[in-house]
Amino acid sequence: MHINVVTMFPAFFDGPLDVSIVARGIEAGLLEVDLLDLRDHGLGRHRQLDDAPFGGGPGMVMMVEPLAAALEPLAGTHRVLFSPAGAPLTQATLDRWAGMPEITFVCGRFEGVDQRVVDNYVDEETSVGDFVLAGGEVAAALAIEGIARLLPGVVGNPDSAGSESFRDGLLEEPVYTRPADFRGWQVPEVLLSGNHALVEEWRREQRIRRTRERRPDLLPDGETSET
Repeated sequence: MHINVVTMFPAFFDGPLDVSIVARGIEAGLLEVDLLDLRDHGLGRHRQLDDAPFGGGPGMVMMVEPLAAALEPLAGTHRVLFSPAGAPLTQATLDRWAGMPEITFVCGRFEGVDQRVVDNYVDEETSVGDFVLAGGEVAAALAIEGIARLLPGVVGNPDSAGSESFRDGLLEEPVYTRPADFRGWQVPEVLLSGNHALVEEWRREQRIRRTRERRPDLLPDGETSET
């Protein structure tokens, strides 16, 4: 898969692209990430990228000309702008993006980007949460990692990505490993029983219980059963 990132700060990605799953995917040739420096399209001697908003108000707005110059050559890709006004990023979103051969992430800054960029050069606006960041770089790094772990061959156990939170609309159950007893804190006995049917039943109950307690919004309306 090929990911383009349009950003004012390419150096931000030096760390996120060089570690763990993302680095593994790049080294294996399963993922390619191109960092496109928006400053290359800045205006004038100072490579200007922002200006004061029409109508007044605080802050600055990213100008249409540099972004148009950066995004027009990428018209054949799916272009995503990270923005607080976008639709929430979900596992289903990452699943969809991971199935694309090429995608472009646009990292906004300041008070936002000129709306004409959104209207003419962006295919999708996405938000990573109900909060505001200084820019879209953190969101892009998050999405790159979320996509990388879905690419076949990147994660060691291919089944792990299919048995996590949100896969069946529920949060993942509690997990344990050795030792079975640590300072009197014991692993649930059912997990030591060797009875796979009982273990799966326990896991299902825990997923429903945890989702009801922490994310009831994920449950269907009127869901009350714990089994």
